[in-house]
Amino acid sequence: MRSHTSRIAMVFALALAFGLAGCASAGGGSSRPAGSSMTRIVRAELAELPEMNALQAIERLRRRWLQRGGDQVQLYVDGSRRSNVRDLESMRSTEIEQMEYLSANDATTRYGTGHTGGAIMVTSRRSR
Repeated sequence: MRSHTSRIAMVFALALAFGLAGCASAGGGSSRPAGSSMTRIVRAELAELPEMNALQAIERLRRRWLQRGGDQVQLYVDGSRRSNVRDLESMRSTEIEQMEYLSANDATTRYGTGHTGGAIMVTSRRSR
């Protein structure tokens, strides 16, 4: 009986330890605003960077969006394709409602071929 009780206690302790570790690694204590994720930057995050343009904000918050093995990331602003991600330099972070990164597969499904680096979709506050 005693070994059964200690075995249950050990299983419970291990489950608790793994559960807490999972919460910590999943960002359970993260200070990210609601709606934000690794593929989405929301207005609340951008509001903390009012002096930056949109490209600088991406470089600070989600640098990986721009590092896609040399493949060019495509840019869409309010549904219209832009020529280059450098166009983000002309947009203030305070003008943006949200930005979302689409993987190469998701961008190709949505917009067609030519998205090997994925796509960044920007929704401006004007379009809301």
